[in-house]
Order: sequence, then C-alpha cells, then structure tokens
Amino acid sequence: MPKVIGIDIGGSTTKIVGFDNGKIFSPFHVKASDPIASIYGAFGKFIAENELAISDIEKVAITGVGSSFITGNIYGIPTEKVSEFKAIGKGGLFLSGLSKAIIVSMGTGTAYVLADEKNIRHIGGSGVGGGTLLGLSNKMLNVRDFDDLIETARGGDLSNIDLTIGDITRDVVEGLPPDSTASNFGKISDLASKSDIAMGIINLVFQTIGMLAVFAARMYCSEEESCGSAVGPSGINKCTRDIVLTGNLTNVPQSREIFRRLGELFDVNFNIPENAEYATAVGAAIM
Repeated sequence: MPKVIGIDIGGSTTKIVGFDNGKIFSPFHVKASDPIASIYGAFGKFIAENELAISDIEKVAITGVGSSFITGNIYGIPTEKVSEFKAIGKGGLFLSGLSKAIIVSMGTGTAYVLADEKNIRHIGGSGVGGGTLLGLSNKMLNVRDFDDLIETARGGDLSNIDLTIGDITRDVVEGLPPDSTASNFGKISDLASKSDIAMGIINLVFQTIGMLAVFAARMYCSEEESCGSAVGPSGINKCTRDIVLTGNLTNVPQSREIFRRLGELFDVNFNIPENAEYATAVGAAIM
C-alpha cells in the first residue's frame, strides 16, 4: 500500500515520519543548519532504513518554517505544503486521541492552537520556549546544550531561587497553596548552586508556557454553564480543558512535574502523548 511521508522542517532540526494504514512508523530527526540539505538528508535516510522504493510513496507532505525553501516535488514524488498551524492541531489531536484540545507546540518559541475534529485555529504564541532555555542557560551557566542543562538541573532546589506565596504572606490565599510561585528568580541568592539555577530556568520557561495554556483553555471555556453549546467565531466549540503538549521540549523530564502541578492547581488536563515531538510532522502527513 502506498505510504505518505510527513516532514517538519525547522530552523535547525528536521523531523520525518511515515504514515501507512492509519498508523505512523519510523519517526526520527536530523539536525542541519541548511533546510534543503536537512530535508534531503532526512528523506534519504528514511528511504534507506525502511527499505522503500520511490514508487512505494504516494505523497510527501512538508511543513515548518523551512518548507518555504522547498519548491517543486521531492524526488519526483507529489509534494504538498501544509500550514504549520493546521499540522500542529491535526497532529496533536491524532496522537492524543482527543476530539478537541488546546495544542501547544513547544519549539524555539511556543505556538497555541485550538483544534477540534472540524476546525483548527491558531490563537496565539509566545517567544518563550527552547530558545529561552538555551539563551538563559548559556548566559547564566555557560551551558549550551539541552542534555547538559537537563543534567545540571538534577537535584536543583527551587527554594533557593523562586519566591513563593508562603515567603510573602502568612495568610491563606484562596486557590494558591503556600509553595506556589510568586516570583521566578525572586529569591535567588549567592548560595544558589548551578543545579538550583538550572532548575530555576527550566521552571521559569515551563511555568510560563503552562500558564499561557491555562489562560487559553479558560478563554475558550470561561463559564461552566456556557460549555456545550458555546461556539467561537471560527466555528470551534469553545469549551475545552484538555491541553496537548507537543514539540522537542516534551523531552525535558523536569517539565512533567511542573505541568502536573499546574494541571492540579488550575483544573486542566495536560497531556504529553507518545511521539509528541513529531506531532507537526504527523499532522502534515494526515492532512
């Protein structure tokens, strides 16, 4: 049966997945600064490793910022460009098994997409993302690699970095436990270790991403009684508390606890599906 290949061409990483009979196969990524070299390198590797012939592939679907550099068909195979936001929404729903959700694509920056089975709408974005993590860790810790940052953060103590609600008041603040963050890096001292600072950077970035997702979910489900029949201007049913996290940053292990606590605190469901980092490539393939 002919197969569809989905490719997400980013600024420094290209992700590729196969789609056959309703299932994805052989997802992987390659790093390259040149998007054209990246896509042809990824495609060649994919063909070789899966022992495929050109005739086995029905279509190639490309998306991402680097797709603008690709003109014409790839190796003579019909090649279609897919809107990145639509690919994000479609891929996030497919991988999570949900019919409606806020899809958060965490890359160099962060994109927020509202999606259901009929409509997909980009609702906003943030410059806070992987670029922020590496920029801050480079400047503050002389750490320039994700894996090194993750390792450095192990054992980090946020009580040496962040100011909490309990630090600034003895009163009970409705809806906010005492260990809730009042100010990221608001309590950093000379005693803070590299591990503490690394964990503080990770917490700052993922709390920001998570809170913006919470605001998005609340915006599209602001009142319990409005849920069910409320429909936004794009035709999308407005009510959702499900948030699907996708992109490279889903591989940062410390993020899972941060999102779990935010989910409990603000009554939303954060989901990180299997193959979440390939969601945009998956979405392109199944559009």
